[in-house]
Amino acid sequence: KSGLDPGGAWHAWGMACLKAGNLSSAREKFNRCLKPPMDLNQLNHGSRLVQDVIQYLESTVKPILITDDDYFATLRELEATLRTRSLSLEMMCEGKIQHNSYYQECLFYLHSYGTNLAVISFYMRHDCMREALLHLLNKESPSEVFIEGIFVPSYESGKLHMLENLLETIDPGLESWGVYLIAACKYLQRKNYYHILYELQQFMKDHVRAAMTCIRFFTHGAKSYAELGGKQTWLLKIKDHLKVYLQEVSRNSGRKKMACTFRKKMSATDVSRHINTVDLQMEVTKFLHRCESSGISQMTGSSLPTLFGNNNMKMDVACKVMLEGKNIEEGFGIAFRVLQDFQLEATEVYNRVAKQLVKQQKYSEIRQLLKCVNESGVAAKNDGDNIILNCLNEFKNIPSEDLDNLIQDMDSDENKIQAYVMCNKLRSAYLVSVRQEKTRAVQLVQHVRQLAESSRDDIVKAICTQWL
Repeated sequence: KSGLDPGGAWHAWGMACLKAGNLSSAREKFNRCLKPPMDLNQLNHGSRLVQDVIQYLESTVKPILITDDDYFATLRELEATLRTRSLSLEMMCEGKIQHNSYYQECLFYLHSYGTNLAVISFYMRHDCMREALLHLLNKESPSEVFIEGIFVPSYESGKLHMLENLLETIDPGLESWGVYLIAACKYLQRKNYYHILYELQQFMKDHVRAAMTCIRFFTHGAKSYAELGGKQTWLLKIKDHLKVYLQEVSRNSGRKKMACTFRKKMSATDVSRHINTVDLQMEVTKFLHRCESSGISQMTGSSLPTLFGNNNMKMDVACKVMLEGKNIEEGFGIAFRVLQDFQLEATEVYNRVAKQLVKQQKYSEIRQLLKCVNESGVAAKNDGDNIILNCLNEFKNIPSEDLDNLIQDMDSDENKIQAYVMCNKLRSAYLVSVRQEKTRAVQLVQHVRQLAESSRDDIVKAICTQWL
């Protein structure tokens, strides 16, 4: 008469029936006020009213076992139990849920009015993980429901192995779980739970991604190569994963192509290249670990370069290897392989190393660098000269004797003249100029005379004028 919503009254009446143990009458009352959710896959446990019903039923568990204790059961409860057991449920959990009318009543309300997450969470609360998984598959629920309802509760309660065993029992190939497992991996990565991630990837036999996680374990948090030296077991694990993957690829190559799988794929060529990278990183790690441990190392930097980074980082590794040995020659072989394997810009690396050596005032080491570059067999004609010219461009205060030694090591007379001019050694520039072929010598000496005039070097100007 007053036009008020009767839902609250029906709900209160239904709860009263529940508390009185009149389960069938409660269903009838709740049927008038409870509605199934619009979207069964929404990430909540359904309406507050449904949750109240479930909460009450779970807290009032009466151990009425049909087999042994039927003389305790009232006719009403027996009737309700028989009716709920005739529901078309996909599966029945062994133990208390199967035999207890109050638990069966929970399932009736959850299946009628609850979300998939609510059903799955109920199964998980009562140690029925298999039923939770089957419900997820049968309803084709999205991966968010798997994460929130099954995966997170499993690892938080230390039951990840049980979950893995069940996934494998239900589908030994794991293909039907692919989308859920990949979602779980992404979730763990976002949370930075890399140890659980690595364990899951191994269970999935996703060897390429497991190798990538091992790279993270190797590089993350290390401040020095002395530290990386103690983490070399991760490099061995990377190799193991990649080798197993290669074996699986070759084993499956003759077979008919399988359906698209969730495991990360990579060509055999790329895998072999990555194995070579790991081998080279092991050499670099051993070498730099030895240098740092013996106190030779002088370089410090905020980030620690490894061969698992981009090309800039790989170039940093090549520089570091050359600069941290007892001398340039000691690390040049490994650095040269890094440059060759990754096809890096060698000239840029040599220039960086040379500039560092000038800063450290190791001028004889620059000459050794030039020797190594020239003997490498792949250096262009002017590479050595360009390294010195680049150094002179940036550093004007190299001691005179060391400067002369460096310039004399240059191959091209034209480059020597350019170097002497850059350092304002006009007399030396004149002496090299006059040794050239006549026509060219005249041009060079005229240029030196102009510079002498500009810098008011009357002596060199006079010498040039006299020669001309």
